[in-house]
Formats: sequence, C-alpha cells, structure tokens
Amino acid sequence: MSLPLYLDHHIHSAIRDGLRARGIDVLTTVEDGSTTWDDELILQRATQLGRIVYTQDVDFLRIAHEWADAGREFAGAVYGHQLQITIGQAISDVELIAAIMTADEMRNRVEYLPLR
Repeated sequence: MSLPLYLDHHIHSAIRDGLRARGIDVLTTVEDGSTTWDDELILQRATQLGRIVYTQDVDFLRIAHEWADAGREFAGAVYGHQLQITIGQAISDVELIAAIMTADEMRNRVEYLPLR
C-alpha cells in the first residue's frame, strides 16, 4: 500500500496521470477545490486528509520547513524544482517515495527530487 498524495496546483497533469496509472492514490488541489488557498491552508488540508503534498512551489517549501522547525505537525512534503526534473523522473521518484516510505517516516519531513 502506498502513501496517498495531495498535488499542488503547480504540478503538471501528466505527473498526476502517470502516478495514477501506477496505482498511486492522488488528489489534486483542483479536484479538492483548494487551488486559490494559501499554502499554509493547503498543507493543513493535506495533513487533515493524511496525504503527502507534492509541490514545485518554493514558498510552500519554506512554509513546510517553518512548520517543522516550530514543531507544528504536518503529513509530509515532497519538493521537486520543475526545471531540475523531467516529468518521467518526477513520476518515478514520487512513486518510489509513496511506495517505500511510511506515514510515520514522512511526518514533518520534506523529501527533495530528484532522488539521487
């Protein structure tokens, strides 16, 4: 069983489709009606749903680190800069994280893509 994901609105639809084709449970901010929400609300929503956020938003990354430093709980985040990773590599790397990490391992943690 893989970790469920919450995709920020910056994530290309091909990544969403590729993850779903691999059996990953994906919910997007578009589908959830949260595309216009502040990043903190999106992180809070994903945590309420028990989903790991995948984002390419540097501001979101900063907020996740602030929460971790303050001891504020969140389900976890994966960050990949859109110019440093291909769509195919993003799909493979996010799939790997979702498959091998547990919810406890991802809690209050940020993983960076591409994986090395």
